[in-house]
Amino acid sequence: MTDELKDRYDVVVIGGGAAGLNGALMLGRARRSVAVIDAGEPRNAPAEGVHGLLGREGVPPGELLATGRDEVRRYGGHVVAGRVAKAYKRDEAFTVALDDGREVAASRLLVAAGIVDRLPDIPGLAERWGKDVVHCPYCHGWEHRDQAIGIIGTGPMAVHQALLFRQWTADLVFFTHTAPELTADEREKFAARGIRVEEGEIAAVEAEGARMSDGRLVPRQAFAVATRMEARAGFLADLGLEVADHPSGAGTHVPADAFGKTSVPGVWAAGNVTDLMAQVGPAAVAGAMAGALINADLTEEETATAVALHRLGK
Repeated sequence: MTDELKDRYDVVVIGGGAAGLNGALMLGRARRSVAVIDAGEPRNAPAEGVHGLLGREGVPPGELLATGRDEVRRYGGHVVAGRVAKAYKRDEAFTVALDDGREVAASRLLVAAGIVDRLPDIPGLAERWGKDVVHCPYCHGWEHRDQAIGIIGTGPMAVHQALLFRQWTADLVFFTHTAPELTADEREKFAARGIRVEEGEIAAVEAEGARMSDGRLVPRQAFAVATRMEARAGFLADLGLEVADHPSGAGTHVPADAFGKTSVPGVWAAGNVTDLMAQVGPAAVAGAMAGALINADLTEEETATAVALHRLGK
């Protein structure tokens, strides 16, 4: 990512993952000037492959992004390495300031900076993240099929996660850890599906399994845990656009409508920054939709200006 950052674009895209790049691709094909600013910290970097993406099943995340960057450049878009510090409105344009002092103006913004997964503070967990500690059955279930899997209970999504992972293995243990107390209905469901419940907190995750706070080792080959997902969007505060708690209770996001439009005119959001549950495919689709609507919004504004000048005989 070595493209030069110019002073002004029609659209600046903040974040160079699937959503941001696909949004930029649509805008480039619409003959809009567009720059993607990317900090180079994709959420799925630890994963070996992207799954559930038709035509690109199992592609390494880095390879998919490299291909996307090349496609954006093919249509005149710029892809720039950098970290956005803040964004604000100046006159009729947005200004995006990078932490290295560079600034760029844009008529519209597409926020696609993604999220950060906050893991429980369990020794050994972070080191195994993306390998034998995972979160999504659709992303990683096949790779851990028929293994001895442990679900680490941390929040309201843990029970749902356990019931889903049961599709991939019959050897499933639910660790209550710090999750809310299981209801009688939840325990009945677990019993009916053959999901064993281990009470108590996990002291550490080891290669052989879960070391409990009482010293016992519960053998497991892999673990699933629902992370707290936090939107990367602190740089939007000066625009009056702040992150909010997601309705699911799973973390924070940038609120936007079904088409990515936020409460701030001229600012769209796409991908995990607004839709915490989106996989790569849906994130890319959301980026494309946002890109198309941004182009339509610019077209409407330009047409209104042209009509006004036409009426003045200019």
